[in-house]
Amino acid sequence: MSGKNVVVVGLGYVGLSLAVLLARHNAVTAVDLSTSRVDAVNNRVSPIDDEGVSRFLAHEKLNLRATTDAASAYPSADVVIVATPTNYDPDRNSFDTSSVESVIRTVTELNPAALIVVKSTVPVGFTDKVRAELGIDSVVFSPEFLREGSALYDNLHPSRIVVGERSDRAAEFAGLLVAGAESQDIPIVLTGSTEAEAIKLFANTYLATRVAFFNELDTFAISQGLDAREIIEGVSLDPRIGSGYNNPSFGYGGYCLPKDTKQLMANYREIPQSMIRATVESNELRKDFIAADIARLGHRRVGVYRLIMKAGSDNFRESSVLGIIDRLQRDGIEVVIFEPSLDESEFDGTPVAADFASFVAGVDVIVANRVTDDLATAGVPIYTRDLFGDN
Repeated sequence: MSGKNVVVVGLGYVGLSLAVLLARHNAVTAVDLSTSRVDAVNNRVSPIDDEGVSRFLAHEKLNLRATTDAASAYPSADVVIVATPTNYDPDRNSFDTSSVESVIRTVTELNPAALIVVKSTVPVGFTDKVRAELGIDSVVFSPEFLREGSALYDNLHPSRIVVGERSDRAAEFAGLLVAGAESQDIPIVLTGSTEAEAIKLFANTYLATRVAFFNELDTFAISQGLDAREIIEGVSLDPRIGSGYNNPSFGYGGYCLPKDTKQLMANYREIPQSMIRATVESNELRKDFIAADIARLGHRRVGVYRLIMKAGSDNFRESSVLGIIDRLQRDGIEVVIFEPSLDESEFDGTPVAADFASFVAGVDVIVANRVTDDLATAGVPIYTRDLFGDN
């Protein structure tokens, strides 16, 4: 399946990093509703905060174009990769897969021979359901395991490639990803579609559980007046545990972990479980605790340094910091935000400082989920639980 015509739908961090990866050896057309994103890609500028994507667009030879006209792109495609958003809908207690389903229907009408690979995260059982509803077998699910801010790097050096079908075409699609990667001997898992969907949700829920565990360890240490860093280092030296995802935070956030844990909990509706529910509840308790710990300090004007969920990301979605702001304001504490990626003077009703100098001058304490070098010269107290200086 080398040298194929590939269409990637969605220019978020999943879709764009895949488009860049595959454009090394294939003709890739990227489709998005956003004119600004399409124009940026065609001008070889990354619309997302990802060093690898920016570098490859600027310096690598890529057979890549972008368009808002999906109908013109689909008919000639051998493979259509769907990487559109699937936000969690609390009213339906499930992912909103309408954008994915819309793409599948349109591609099926315009090019029924195309292989449709869903990269968007979906509920367990989605692929079988959509195949049955549309009477097609052209849809395959293949989960992504990417970190925001290093999505292209993770595609170039994948821990594994999972495709939800045991077939030659699934193996050929995996081969496209391998051909674009830089790592060698990449593990390839060909499995059932529902198993592949479960792999994605369980992997992210495990990471969320690990984040919640170390956050609860940190909560214990604060409450007991103990050195959390020393405890975490001592625990993490056990090779069975290791040091991954052990840096305390205000709670897990971002695009994947909050919605994936909730979706997996919904999939467990008729199945006994307690750990997944506990992980979701633990994340809310952590935000309660952090907000109360900040309020206990007695500052009346709190500066929140960055809304992004972690360094190297431009994503505010489900950021744990937003939960802290909400809780502080409910306690009557005045909050000011410093977020250089925002042009507005307010964010959801909260004032945004025009620059770092005015931000620092107007607050009693700075709250930072993750500490950067900018804060070294702030001259006001810093509240953070970032013990190791990483994500």
